Amino acid sequence: GPAHLFRLAGKCFSFVESTYKYEFCPFHNVTQHEQTFRWNAYSGILGIWHEWEIDNNTFVGMWMREGDSCETKSRQTKVHLVCGKSNKLAYVSEPSTCVYSLTFETPLVCHPHSLLVYPTLTEALQRKWGEAEQLLYDELITDQGYKKILKEIFEEAGLLKATEENEAEKQNKKISLEFETVEKCSKEYKQLSKEIKKLKDLLSQHGIAYKGNSGK
Repeated sequence: GPAHLFRLAGKCFSFVESTYKYEFCPFHNVTQHEQTFRWNAYSGILGIWHEWEIDNNTFVGMWMREGDSCETKSRQTKVHLVCGKSNKLAYVSEPSTCVYSLTFETPLVCHPHSLLVYPTLTEALQRKWGEAEQLLYDELITDQGYKKILKEIFEEAGLLKATEENEAEKQNKKISLEFETVEKCSKEYKQLSKEIKKLKDLLSQHGIAYKGNSGK
């Protein structure tokens, strides 16, 4: 990710709301501590640094995943990065059960180019991106195909994690595509064979000699 944000590593920022204290440690984790004297007061991890949230080829947030278990899943948190005068955790919410949303203000993201993905990539990946741009411009790939290449670039750069489910899906898609192609190929072959037979019959009717191998 953006190198200038790494100076936040090793620091933690807290936010108190009602009886809860939230603590965000960039590139590490997010924790929640219930500040009451209840015997079962909750204190735990809402997510561990996992990957970036990228939108419109710009870093917009950080995903903290695989926190403490919550019913059938793990707690996870998305930290939104917004421009602010100082580094501070400004807002916390829970948009859906055990999925938290934090807003982190920092002057480090105020520059319009501070969160662009492209400058953080290696030369090889920048070249790959440039090639994808050219393919899109030449209309050799669709917009969807272009986005797929970008996702692969981001995964290769370690900005996004390719989940095991995704890998399994890729494998299934690959298999189904192969079958689809074989079926399509057989269909096309039958169609062409019929057309060749018609043409051969037509030539025979008109007494035109046909030079060719039946295997072709």
